[in-house]
Amino acid sequence: MSSSCVPQVGFRLRWMTFGLVMVLAGPAWAGGQDGSKGQDKPAASEADRGGSGGASKDVDTEHLFGFTEGADAGEKGEQEVVVDTISRLGKRAAGPGSRYQVLDTKLGYQFDPIDRLSIEIGAFGNLRRVRSVVDLDDKSYGTFDGVSLEVKYQFLKGSRDQPVGLAVELRPRFSRVLPIEGNGADIFDIESVLQLDVQLVPDKLWYGGNLSFEPAAGRQRGGGPGYRSSTVLWSNALVGRVGENTYFGPEVRYQRGYDGTFLNQLEGEALFVGPALHHRFTEKAWLTLAYSGQVWGRDTGPALAGRALGLNQFERHNVRVKFGMEF
Repeated sequence: MSSSCVPQVGFRLRWMTFGLVMVLAGPAWAGGQDGSKGQDKPAASEADRGGSGGASKDVDTEHLFGFTEGADAGEKGEQEVVVDTISRLGKRAAGPGSRYQVLDTKLGYQFDPIDRLSIEIGAFGNLRRVRSVVDLDDKSYGTFDGVSLEVKYQFLKGSRDQPVGLAVELRPRFSRVLPIEGNGADIFDIESVLQLDVQLVPDKLWYGGNLSFEPAAGRQRGGGPGYRSSTVLWSNALVGRVGENTYFGPEVRYQRGYDGTFLNQLEGEALFVGPALHHRFTEKAWLTLAYSGQVWGRDTGPALAGRALGLNQFERHNVRVKFGMEF
């Protein structure tokens, strides 16, 4: 990354640190409010929330792990609105003043028609500023970036007696912008995600893991070339309770990017590490923050062989801010 990008990334990391401190201070503030609104009620109230008596899981794991998603899917009649923003920052510089800043924001509405089945409809926006990046055109714009449908079914629901949760989610999506280049396109992709979580220490420590495969196909607008890609992701997170309604821990993600819809030719791989934080303001309102920095990676292209990190397919830094309201 060029020297001009370092102050920008440093500013963003300082902002994240300030935000984490403010969120961690939340439980003390919440303690002065009506205790019945916290997520972590006495054991009897938690059992009522789970709907299956004392064997129910105390904590909803769906949004607990940062970039990793937990297996919980909700109960019949539950609804939720989510604003989910992922910032992708930093590519290989081609000259002075280099910057790569892309914000992908989803507004989603989720409902549960039956127990253990959730359906979410999402609309996406894309905001980007790209300047002096290797193999990319300079761009600066914001636009509507398509819609998605997410269908999730939970096969196993964790509890104190049976601590393992397991779910499968399908995420078909139509996009109007190429994710890396930012060119206008008509792209269809469908991500398949296996979601696992385990309550390692009852009411204190949780593990979450995801394994996903995402093929994509389409064509650039204006008679441009066809687009074919696929991505494999393996993520793991370990989150512990650090406050009455606050959870914090490390997360590790490994990604591989391919040319072709069926893992035809490897183009790059990357390993990301960072913290994840989840906080419940009330029983119905929550916030998840996560940072993920690339600590290892490689690109397979001959021109990039031997260069540090995998920056052709992936970024140096990812930041996630996800806020939800249940009703």
